[in-house]
Amino acid sequence: MRFTTLFAANGKAYLVRLKDGIAEPIGRAYEKPGVDPLREMLDAGRDPKRVRAIAKPFPVRGRRYGPAVTAPQKVIAVGLNYKKHQDESGLPVPVAPQSFCKYTSSLNGHNQPIKFRRKDSKRVDYECELAFVVGRRARDVARAKALDYVFGYTLINDVSARDHQFTEGQVGRAKGFDTFTPMGPCIVTADEIPDPQALMIRTRLNGKVMQEESTADMIFDCAHILSYLSRFLTLEPGDVVSTGTPSGVGFARKPPVFMKHGDVVEVEADVIGTLRNRVRVAT
Repeated sequence: MRFTTLFAANGKAYLVRLKDGIAEPIGRAYEKPGVDPLREMLDAGRDPKRVRAIAKPFPVRGRRYGPAVTAPQKVIAVGLNYKKHQDESGLPVPVAPQSFCKYTSSLNGHNQPIKFRRKDSKRVDYECELAFVVGRRARDVARAKALDYVFGYTLINDVSARDHQFTEGQVGRAKGFDTFTPMGPCIVTADEIPDPQALMIRTRLNGKVMQEESTADMIFDCAHILSYLSRFLTLEPGDVVSTGTPSGVGFARKPPVFMKHGDVVEVEADVIGTLRNRVRVAT
């Protein structure tokens, strides 16, 4: 089953179930600051597949998207997690998942613009990533049981201002500009993706394939990541964990390729679909 966030004709945003081009609203999004309907349902033990609709269904076509999860408690990203990307980066193989946090204020939706000012960055890069949404509270979870804690999978474009990242040696702000975390187009429940390490993931920039790799190339797979993180912190329902990007990023190309005004960047994976955003650069 598939879920996402859509704005109805009345201007209200809803968590919706998707089926055959129709959206069935099951929760209000953005109704209260910091409150996420999917997180609330999962935390209360309610099954989003079975809860009753709260408003009349409407066609998906022409509706504006929000991020698949609008207000997760945490968005955790993992860096340097594909073998070929590690090679192109010229960095040693990590001995454990390298995690950092993405700000929730950077969340963005499918078909919404990635926006930044030219004076703020001239080296903005794309990164296609598979992400998983935590379905129930996880602490000290064994790797063999880790995928039982996943509600579903979605896509993230881990947009990165490389000039900030490389000159200052930090990633929080470089990857945390407003709009720099597009997420979607939907969440596909885990029962439809029994093996998250058997997907092809890719980035297209203006129709040209820039990244394309199997998730089998991950250094640390999804189960390892969830288990490892849960050793040190409690993963809560609705938390989003992004699992790293494959090779082909813009900064590693010769010559480098960075996103510019008017570009269309698409992140795509088997089963999940395509997350599409246009780049808007202001002076």
